[in-house]
Amino acid sequence: MTRATGPIALALLLALAGPLGAAPAPPGDARAYDTPDDQGGSITVEWRLSPDDAGTRLAGYEVHRAAGDTGRFQPVGQVPRGNTAYNDGEAADGIDYRYRVAAVDADGAASAPAEAGPARAREQWFKAGKANVLVATALFVAMVLVFLERARRGRLFIRRLAGLDAVEEAVGRATEMGRPILYCLGIGLLDYISTLAALNILGQVARKTAEYGTPLVVPTCEPIVHTVAREVVKESYAAKGRPDLFSDDMVYFVTSDQMGYAAALSGIMARERPATNLFMGYYAAEALVLAESGAATGAIQIAGTDQITQLPFFITACDFTLMGEELYAASAYLSQEPLLVGTIKAQDFGKVLIILLVAVGSLAALAFRSDVFSGWFGIK
Repeated sequence: MTRATGPIALALLLALAGPLGAAPAPPGDARAYDTPDDQGGSITVEWRLSPDDAGTRLAGYEVHRAAGDTGRFQPVGQVPRGNTAYNDGEAADGIDYRYRVAAVDADGAASAPAEAGPARAREQWFKAGKANVLVATALFVAMVLVFLERARRGRLFIRRLAGLDAVEEAVGRATEMGRPILYCLGIGLLDYISTLAALNILGQVARKTAEYGTPLVVPTCEPIVHTVAREVVKESYAAKGRPDLFSDDMVYFVTSDQMGYAAALSGIMARERPATNLFMGYYAAEALVLAESGAATGAIQIAGTDQITQLPFFITACDFTLMGEELYAASAYLSQEPLLVGTIKAQDFGKVLIILLVAVGSLAALAFRSDVFSGWFGIK
C-alpha cells in the first residue's frame, strides 16, 4: 500500500463502519404482556431485532422498567444480541409497568429506546398446556366409576392367579399339620408400593388364619411397617370375630439390618418348621437366602415382588411366584372387594388405551408425517 492509497482505504473503512461513536439502531415493535399460563409475578417483553443485530457491533439489549405512569425507569435486565424477548420475573401482581428496550453496543452506547406497556402481571387459574393432563384425568376417573359400578354388580372378572389360589390350600395344609404360617414383608419402607401391596395381602391371609385357627408368624424388618402390620393382623382377626386368637407375639420386630434379618428368618424356618412361607413385598440380595432356606425345610413357598432382579431366585426356589403387577392385583383377587376390583380393571383399560394411542400415533407419524399425537402428549 502506497502513501497515496492509505488515506483512501481508511476513509472507506470508516464509511463502511458508520460514523465514529454513533449509537446503534433501535429495536422496533416492542410490546409487553402478562406471561401466559403462570402463577403470576411475571411479564414478558418482546421486540423486533435492531438492524445492527446482524453484525458484530451490537452487544445486546437492555431492558428498563417503570411502575405506573410517573415511576422512574430502572434497569431490570439485559440479553445478548439475537434475542427478541425478556421475561421479567420480579413484577408484582396488580401493578401497571412500562418498559423500554434499547440496543447496546460493545462500547456501551445505547440506542433510542423502544417503549412498551403498560402491562400488568396476574395469576392464571389454568395452564393451557396441561389440557391433555386434565382430559386424561377426567377420562380415567370416568373409567374408574364405570368399572366400580360393574364390579358392584358382579360383572367383572380377574384372571386366575395360581399363586393366590394356592394360599387357601397352604393355610389348610398348615392347619392340618399344626404348624405356623410364616409371612415375610420384605425390607421395604412403608412408602414402597410393593410394601403396601404386601400389607394388603397380609390382611387377607390373616383373615384365613383367623378362620381356621392357624398360627401366624410375621417377623418385620422396619419399625413403621411393623406397627402397621400389627394393626392389620389385629383388625383382620377382629373382623372374623376371633380377636381372642390374636397375640402381640404374632407380629414382632427383628432388626433393620438386611442380612441380619435374612439370618433371623432362616433360623426361624429351621427351628419352627413353618408349613407355608409367604414372601411378599420388596426384596434385594436376601431373596435367595430366604427362598433357599425355606425350600430346605420342605415348606410350601409363595413369593411376590416387583423387583425384576430378584424374580429368578423366587421362581427357582418357590412353588408359586407373583411377578410384577400381579402383586398389586393380589389383594383385589383375594378379597373380591368391588372397590379394589374396579380400580384394577380401570388401570388395565387405561393401559390398553395408552398402547392404542401410541400405536395410532406411530402409524400417523410414519405414514402421514403427522405430529398431532406428539403435540398432544408434549413430545418434541
